[in-house]
Amino acid sequence: MKRFARDNGLSLFFLVLFVGTVAAQSIAGQHAENADLAEHGTRAISWWSYVVSPSFAGALMENWQSEFLQFSLFIGATIWLVQKGSNESSELDEIGTEDDRKQEIGRFTPIGGPRIARRNDVTTRIYENSLLLVMTLIFFVTWFGQSLNNWRVFNDERSSHDLAPIAWGNYLVNADFWEKTLQNWQSEFLAVGTMVVFTIYLRQRGSPESKPVGAPHDETGSSG
Repeated sequence: MKRFARDNGLSLFFLVLFVGTVAAQSIAGQHAENADLAEHGTRAISWWSYVVSPSFAGALMENWQSEFLQFSLFIGATIWLVQKGSNESSELDEIGTEDDRKQEIGRFTPIGGPRIARRNDVTTRIYENSLLLVMTLIFFVTWFGQSLNNWRVFNDERSSHDLAPIAWGNYLVNADFWEKTLQNWQSEFLAVGTMVVFTIYLRQRGSPESKPVGAPHDETGSSG
């Protein structure tokens, strides 16, 4: 167990943080929802009723879709775009998808490498883009989930004001949907952009997300 925890410490650490913060969000969200219901003279709801509600699901999906959009764009952009001096960039002369030798595909696949890389066929083409494909798929699935759940919340609010509900397609062009979407996107783009620039000049000893402490500022694509 100790060996497993050591070998998987990074993923386990973030899994615990993820589960803990989702649980905390559900509790805080239920209290906020019940406070709002009390103001309108409505009976409070249970924790489980809130967890399975579109309000909670919509709040989750809003954040998840923006995170996976961030990673999808960053993965794709770093294939062709570079930033001199940034640890988050490829080296300046290594723009593009690189050759088979560099990517260890086909006859260049080392012993112990994935068999699918050795095949060098159509399945390899899918596998070599699988990270971007899966991240992008999750983005669209969660964005779709956000739209459905926030649409239900939006129509519930309209019903409470004796207004007719609107169709899902109409909600997709509504300011409410795009305000909730863009407020997450802009924060993700800011975070990625600052990370790219900060790694030019700032260091964190021992982290692969940083260049070595003594590396020149214009050194690109190295890790410490």
